[in-house]
Amino acid sequence: MSEVTNPASLLRPLVEDLHARRAAIALGGGEEKIARQHAQEKLTARERLALLIDEGTFVELGIHGRPHFSQRAMEGKEAPADGVVTGYGKVDGRLTAVCAYDFTVMAGSMGMTGEIKVTRLRELALTKRIPFVWLLDSAGARVQEAAGSVFAGSGHLFREEVIMSGVIPQVAALMGPCAAGTAYIPGLADFVPMVKGRGSMALAGPHLVRAAVGEDVTQEELGGSRVHCRKSGVGDMEVDSDEDCILRVKQYLSFMPQNCEERPPLRVGGSKSDPIDRGDEGLLDVLPESNRKPYDMYEVIQRIVDDGDYLDIKGLWAKTIITCFARFGGRPAGIVANQPKQLGGILDNNSADKAARFINLCNAFGIPLVFLQDVPGFMVGTKVEAEGIIRHGAKMLHAVANATVPKITVITRKAYGAGYYVMCGRAYEPDLIVAWPSAEISVMGAEGVVEIAFRKVVDEAEDPAAKRAELIEGFRKTFDVYVAAGNDLIDDVIDPRETRLTICRGLEMAENKHVERPWKRHGVVPV
Repeated sequence: MSEVTNPASLLRPLVEDLHARRAAIALGGGEEKIARQHAQEKLTARERLALLIDEGTFVELGIHGRPHFSQRAMEGKEAPADGVVTGYGKVDGRLTAVCAYDFTVMAGSMGMTGEIKVTRLRELALTKRIPFVWLLDSAGARVQEAAGSVFAGSGHLFREEVIMSGVIPQVAALMGPCAAGTAYIPGLADFVPMVKGRGSMALAGPHLVRAAVGEDVTQEELGGSRVHCRKSGVGDMEVDSDEDCILRVKQYLSFMPQNCEERPPLRVGGSKSDPIDRGDEGLLDVLPESNRKPYDMYEVIQRIVDDGDYLDIKGLWAKTIITCFARFGGRPAGIVANQPKQLGGILDNNSADKAARFINLCNAFGIPLVFLQDVPGFMVGTKVEAEGIIRHGAKMLHAVANATVPKITVITRKAYGAGYYVMCGRAYEPDLIVAWPSAEISVMGAEGVVEIAFRKVVDEAEDPAAKRAELIEGFRKTFDVYVAAGNDLIDDVIDPRETRLTICRGLEMAENKHVERPWKRHGVVPV
């Protein structure tokens, strides 16, 4: 049959108009504003989406959105897609919902139609149980539409984000500003990477801060990545560029299940280049000769995980503890490790909060936990007591006790006091707890025991220094790891070179773990 062309076709001109509209909308705020975006070393919303989503899989929703008819202040004003691109597609083969705020359109401000679009997308993500990703580059609520509190459906955005929490993974990538109330988007999200020098978040912008409290600051000083990734702990990592940010989002999602009812994705065949029984001779040289000297726990992690690859979470904040994702024989796991290189690995308010949040995140999505212990305990003194060290430490205790995912504990050196408890000591239901021959399990170090219980004996001795050294050495012998092993308080003493194999086998053993808890609405979390 030959093709027939009807010159009077109704659809042809309409379809041509449709494609012309799509092309115009795809330009966002236009060539000039796109050039300005590029001049700031920022990609456009659609360029970011092209990097994140597998080619040919993106389905855009609401492309024809425009300022809502009810907003009289916006009459006659153009805002292609109403400043936000929404849709779904595949990220490394798995469906993901994504919204990208377009700074070339009214500075990415959030208008009523745009928020209707994002609400629709959140509903899709929740009901279809797929991850939700925000690519944030927005001046915040659109002030021209502020009348009647239409912004974010009068708060539906944040309430719904809480409802999605723990059901589907939520990522908020800070690739530009995120001002005012919209800062609670990353505040409630699971993973928050920030682009250096461009990504920022604050409850008020510099102009409002100046008007309200007279403080003259830049956007970066107020809420840039140095503030939130190093001081406040709201951000999870600093990245150098939009491209690196997208790469980290993909890496994070690769550890996550699609939702809380699925298992974390197993890398089939594990790592072909990294067998589970690989021993690392370098582990025998990690610990210094004195237990009072530091070493870098990152080196231990790098030597035992698949291909030495891990994703550090909040690595620049609360540095006395490490929280990161890695794989063991292809199985994703969350690692909680003390860092002796920073203040001996002692736990303080921020490190307890950091660990508690990470443990809760892993537990929510069924990701096993691996604890690497070298902990001298919790920080003490009037300053930390006044700041609520008990309350913050209780958050970590609560998180570890509440976690029902597989838990593996490896004690490399110190395991002192309450630090031993919160790092998943024997009472906190580790499915496997092992120790290196260098492990010391005690209420405190030998020095502390002598200082508290034998101070008078030392002071009255003919040679106090020699007596103190003698007592310390005597108590160190009682900390012998084989005493704990002999009392069956740990499952085994292992050669450090067996650490990777031990963890891999332990995770395999605990894969089908099932724990019964009493019914309750939820625990009362210390905050």
